[in-house]
Amino acid sequence: MGSIYLIRHGQASFGADDYDVLSPTGVRQAEILGQHLAELGIRFDRCLAGDLRRQQHTASSALEQFSAKGLPVPILETDSAFNEFDADAVIRALLPAMLPEEPEALDILRNAAQNRGEFQRIFARIIERWLAGTYDTPGLESWLGFVERVRAGLHRILDLAEKHQTVAVFTSGGTITALLHLITQMPAKQAFELNWQIVNTSLNQLKFRGREVALASFNSHAHLQLLKAPELITFR
Repeated sequence: MGSIYLIRHGQASFGADDYDVLSPTGVRQAEILGQHLAELGIRFDRCLAGDLRRQQHTASSALEQFSAKGLPVPILETDSAFNEFDADAVIRALLPAMLPEEPEALDILRNAAQNRGEFQRIFARIIERWLAGTYDTPGLESWLGFVERVRAGLHRILDLAEKHQTVAVFTSGGTITALLHLITQMPAKQAFELNWQIVNTSLNQLKFRGREVALASFNSHAHLQLLKAPELITFR
């Protein structure tokens, strides 16, 4: 069987004007991941990433560790199917209808870095509405549309894959969640409950034969745990 490693990007810039930039911790996480994979003897036949900067930077920082050890590294390919859903667009579309119930939500979201717990509570409520599909608005990528986009990306990998190939996909938590939903047939709401636990630069392994895919491991972050540095274990 072949393997696909779904790798979540490193810590981004939560609460900053531009989230789509790795923090210094995010860069370090990616470097540690690359060192760990190289030391384990894992060799990738293909490497892909979405086109978001945090995904591309995680990939380049991790794969540089292979090159530093003189190990072969495939050219990084880009497939936007593995981009994260547009959380800002989802918030903009679905928040207004929630304001009568959550009058302080706008202030909480504008100051997310100072209100992490309340941000998570509000964001989880918005995502629940997005998953339901009953609040969809024109121009907004729906949950079902997002899942189909991710499914198409997975099928492109599988249709080109040879037996026993190992593929890396540098992506995001929502994309990993959509794939968990597709592969395990877990209800979307339950899948998103797992989403909140996905650690930055964690490894999620799929095994495949043809188009048959199974989940082999989820949210492994031993490369961070082994350093006994709790500040390296982050979720955004």
